[in-house]
Amino acid sequence: MTQHLAAQNLPAGTETAATAAGTDSARRTGWWRDAVIYQVYPRSFADADGDGMGDLAGIRSRLPYLRELGVDAVWLSPFYASPQADAGYDVSDYRRVDPMFGDLADAEGLIADAHALGLRVIVDIVPNHASDQHPWFRQALREGPGSTLRRRFHFRPGQGANGELPPNDWESVFGGPAWTRSRNPDGTPGEWYLHLFAPEQPDFDWDSPAVADEFRSLLRFWLDLGADGFRIDVAHGLVKAPGLPDIGVHDQLRLLGNDVLPFFDQDGVHEIYRQWRAILDEYGTDPETRRIGVAEAWTPTVERTANYLRPDELHQAFNFQYLGTAWEAEPLRAVIDVSLAAMRPVQAPATWVLSNHDVVRHRTRLGGGNAKQDLLRARAATLLMLALPGSAYVYQGEELGLPEVLDLPDAVRQDPAFQRARGTEAEGQEGMRDGCRVPLPWSGTAAPYGFGPVEGGPSWLPQPAEWAKLSVEAQTGDASSTLEFYRRALALRREHPALGAGDSVEWLDSPSDVLAFRRRSADGELVCTVNTGRQPVRLPAPGRVLLASGDLPPVGDEVLLPADTTVWWSC
Repeated sequence: MTQHLAAQNLPAGTETAATAAGTDSARRTGWWRDAVIYQVYPRSFADADGDGMGDLAGIRSRLPYLRELGVDAVWLSPFYASPQADAGYDVSDYRRVDPMFGDLADAEGLIADAHALGLRVIVDIVPNHASDQHPWFRQALREGPGSTLRRRFHFRPGQGANGELPPNDWESVFGGPAWTRSRNPDGTPGEWYLHLFAPEQPDFDWDSPAVADEFRSLLRFWLDLGADGFRIDVAHGLVKAPGLPDIGVHDQLRLLGNDVLPFFDQDGVHEIYRQWRAILDEYGTDPETRRIGVAEAWTPTVERTANYLRPDELHQAFNFQYLGTAWEAEPLRAVIDVSLAAMRPVQAPATWVLSNHDVVRHRTRLGGGNAKQDLLRARAATLLMLALPGSAYVYQGEELGLPEVLDLPDAVRQDPAFQRARGTEAEGQEGMRDGCRVPLPWSGTAAPYGFGPVEGGPSWLPQPAEWAKLSVEAQTGDASSTLEFYRRALALRREHPALGAGDSVEWLDSPSDVLAFRRRSADGELVCTVNTGRQPVRLPAPGRVLLASGDLPPVGDEVLLPADTTVWWSC
């Protein structure tokens, strides 16, 4: 494996994290503006009780690892009571922890333990849809057409002579129609209900005051328990266009992309988030203790995403345009420029993310199929991301260099997107999400590699045998490992005065396949150079090497920057 520069092998004049002087206290204007936030997918992080499923007790036991890694906050994917039709994003009780993960006392203890370690905790909130086992929806079915409870969801009569056709042509993000026909209390075919995702996930109708009241109450419930903020699932989907109009011919694969659609990114969502911001502000407005809202908002443009971040709305939004950009210098520079420019008018930080629980891990997604090259490119992409102004998100396991698991047997897959696609043209396409959700390897040489307490014990998805070499235990202390690379990068990012918060970069002249930019502060400067090309490039050395994602052969006053390599330079 091509290695980054270990401290003992650095060329003369190279700085290490320990010698990179600087403080971030003067440049912080709000903790979320430069935070590195680590996503924990509870099913797959750590299993304390040995049942093969990750749990809150397992997460609590591993919080010191996250503190040592160097992140600022932890985002927890849903752990609420749920039938698990979509891995917890189908919630039946938003105030109760699902028994598979523990109980409410475990959640309170996890938040308290995290705070004691200096980590903030962001919890997922799922306001677009509930589970079909939610008490409101079950009662709506029992009561039949005309029920007051039905106004809290999108129930509609069907089209056709006998109502046998869906109310419109909308399709589910998971494939197939976005409508399912219900049964009347007497067993006859009834009205249709809307679900933009799985049939087990009926969409709330946010025109109902009861829905808005309930979620305002839910926010306060979790804030009172100590949550530092919320990641808002499908934040762009709550409001649907009046009349639920047909959309006509469209590209199914772009439902989570750039299409303008009558059920996503409607202007009415912003009044909801102004109300939510008022609640967050009730819990304090000090920049270092403020509770925040983070939007998962798929919008047609970065400028539309910025609308969610106006001063009286939310604090952050995921930058999906950046996540979806190819590993090429020109499009990367373009999306960085557009992202920073869009955030300036609303005075919000840009966010940067490479992987999460819904996309192919970036080691595999950005790579060319060669395992060694994949890891080189993944590490280079990470070091670029961490050099950019604003906040960064890290998905569990990327710090270990985990690839996507592409060969899971069909019998063990649980993603509803996969189940709905089986036997169709969509089968095998990106969006089949189990491969990025395989449980983490922590230690040992046999499965479940410390994920559970007993060697040979179960894990809800099988782990590849080669992951023994990628475990936390195997990588800790190995200066060439991806884990130690992440630890050094995050430490430098925290220490160097030119990294972290900000809203601009200064681009430097560079060859066509290279990105080069400078970041400045009153206390220091940093240059980042990135070779996205296939061949090494000779460049003038802009300063002293702080950290490189791969080997960096010095050539006098120049450097031969290898392919798929990023370098931080102190100037």
